[in-house]
Amino acid sequence: MKKTVIAINGSPRKSWNTANLLTKALEGAASQGAETELIHLYDLNFKGCTSCFACKRKGGKSYGKCAMNDDLTPVLEKVESVDAIILGSPIYLGAATGEMRSFMERLVFPYIVYDENYSSLFKRKIPAGFIYTMNVTESMMQEWGYDQHFKVSERMLGKTFGLAESLCVTDTYQFDDYSKYVVSVFDPDKKAARRKEVFPQDCEKAYNMGMRFAKETFTDSGK
Repeated sequence: MKKTVIAINGSPRKSWNTANLLTKALEGAASQGAETELIHLYDLNFKGCTSCFACKRKGGKSYGKCAMNDDLTPVLEKVESVDAIILGSPIYLGAATGEMRSFMERLVFPYIVYDENYSSLFKRKIPAGFIYTMNVTESMMQEWGYDQHFKVSERMLGKTFGLAESLCVTDTYQFDDYSKYVVSVFDPDKKAARRKEVFPQDCEKAYNMGMRFAKETFTDSGK
C-alpha cells in the first residue's frame, strides 16, 4: 500500500521560499512512491482553538478531536490517516504565521491528554517535520531566541505524533526587486548570491526529509 505524505503551507505565498521547500519535500516523498498533497492554509477559512474543551470532555462525541466545523475540518480528518506530515511557515515577528499557529492549536491540542505524561491520543506513530523560512541570519535567529520557539513546536509535534524534526532556512531572499522597498539593512547582491548558492542546498535538505519520511516504518502501533 502506498504511503501518504501531506505538507501544510502556512505562508500566504504559494510559490516562494516556504512553498518551494515544501514542494521539494513532497518530491522527495514521491520519489519513494508516496502519494502527496500540498495544502495552503491561506486558502481556508478557519479559526484557532476557541477553548470549548469538547475534545477533553469525558464520553463526549468529540473526545480526542476538534469539535469545530469549518474549512480546516477535512484537513484534520485527513491527518488521521496520513503516514507523515510536514508543516512549513515563514517567520513573522519571531514565530510562525498566525494561520500556522491556529492550525497547530487545532491539530495538536485535541490529541494531548491531561494526564501525568501528557500522552497522545493519536493512534499511530508517524514522522512530523517543520520547515521554517526567515529573513534573518542563523546567528540572529539564535541571538533573538527564534530557535527556542522552534524547539517548543517540535516538542509538541513529537509528543503528539512520536517523531519530529525541524529544518531552519535562514537569510532568505525576500523580494523580487529590493530597490522597490525600504530595506537598507540588507545587501541585495549578497541576498541574491545566497539565493543562488545556498537555497538549492536547503531545497535538497527538504527533499531528503520527504524521502526519509516516506521510507520511515514503525512496527509499533502506539507510543
